[in-house]
Amino acid sequence: MTERVAIVGAGLAGSLLACFLARRGLTVTLYERRADPRVAEVERGRSINLAISERGLDALRRIGLVDQVMAGALPMKGRMIHPVEGPLDFQPYSAGRDRAINSISRGALNNALLDAAAEAPGVEILFDHRLVEFDSQAGSLIFATPAGKVEARVDVVLGADGAGSAVREQLLADGAVVEEVDFLDYGYKELSIPAVAGEFGLDPGALHIWPRGNSMMIALPNPDRSFTCTVFWPTGSFDALSTPAVIEEHFRANYPDLLPLAPNLIDDYLHNPVGLLGTVHAQPWQAHGRTALLGDAAHAIVPFYGQGANCAFEDVVELDRCLDDTAGAWARALPLFEHRRRENTEAIAEMALANFVEMRDKVASPVFRLGKRIEHGLERLLPGRYVSRYELVSFSTTPYAEVKQRVHRQHQVLAAAVLVGAALTGAVARAARRHR
Repeated sequence: MTERVAIVGAGLAGSLLACFLARRGLTVTLYERRADPRVAEVERGRSINLAISERGLDALRRIGLVDQVMAGALPMKGRMIHPVEGPLDFQPYSAGRDRAINSISRGALNNALLDAAAEAPGVEILFDHRLVEFDSQAGSLIFATPAGKVEARVDVVLGADGAGSAVREQLLADGAVVEEVDFLDYGYKELSIPAVAGEFGLDPGALHIWPRGNSMMIALPNPDRSFTCTVFWPTGSFDALSTPAVIEEHFRANYPDLLPLAPNLIDDYLHNPVGLLGTVHAQPWQAHGRTALLGDAAHAIVPFYGQGANCAFEDVVELDRCLDDTAGAWARALPLFEHRRRENTEAIAEMALANFVEMRDKVASPVFRLGKRIEHGLERLLPGRYVSRYELVSFSTTPYAEVKQRVHRQHQVLAAAVLVGAALTGAVARAARRHR
């Protein structure tokens, strides 16, 4: 009999997972608490553009979707730093200035994946279904819908329903899972830069950053030649700007080049919500051989490495690989999936937090810029042997935990080389003095 699989959450990870499982001939029902986002109005101030890089592209290639999904993406080959005063500073992501991460609307990507899932054989998508009860041992789910409660019984339940996962909440209530959520003392709010006379108001080939020490703003380009901006500030900072005059004064002092480009700034600021940022640690990710969490439901991270969606897509690829390696036996595949992925998701969670400090505090520093030039010089001098952390994370599928280890080794070798070089220089100088 064909196994029946329920995926709770028709966001990015859930929709992609449905496509992968459909290739296995499984009967898949994709449940989503929201209305169909392809026809519903988008919630204001909740888009947060995504930066899709190699890990996400690898997952899309495996199901033949990369060209279709990425048709509207915009490549960004580096960071453009906006100081309060002085010229802009472009910092390329790669030594050859040729590699790019790709700006794409979360909504556009989700819609493309939903279309692909809807067309896949054996997949049914049910919207306006909010999970309210779940027996993980029996595979029984009860959903609240506009027509009343409905029940489903399946063989496997996969929670891909985001950081506030209802599946995880039910597993917590049953004692099958424990969690720790580390909230960052920062929130985010979206703003917008519309097209200027039909053209981009900023360079569309860069991710724009306004680093301001304990806060920052970023902007990513959109195909309609607008930019989606996101400010990341300490949580108490948002309430302090409560009137149009105060908002304008703050941005004029701290982000002066934004004001001429953002005619809707005041309206965006006053009406767009403040979002929370945090890291989810759940353990275990699976229970009873028939239920599992993946993506943000298992290990949500902060967005500062642009790896949230990429990491979730990599989860899907790894789960698919585990099903191959266990001949489709879910009871063995789910623990294997957690075993293979946990160290890597913990590594990227740590690196994402560290990259926030880099983007917020360091990118405008002359010392940081010098370090990046040296690093790119080493990459050109030692191709394939010395590779920066950013390139390994964004432009390869090297496991995140291995990236951490490799970068640590590279830094140790570099430090040792500097010490040896300094010692040799000193020895030569001393020898020269003795022979005078």
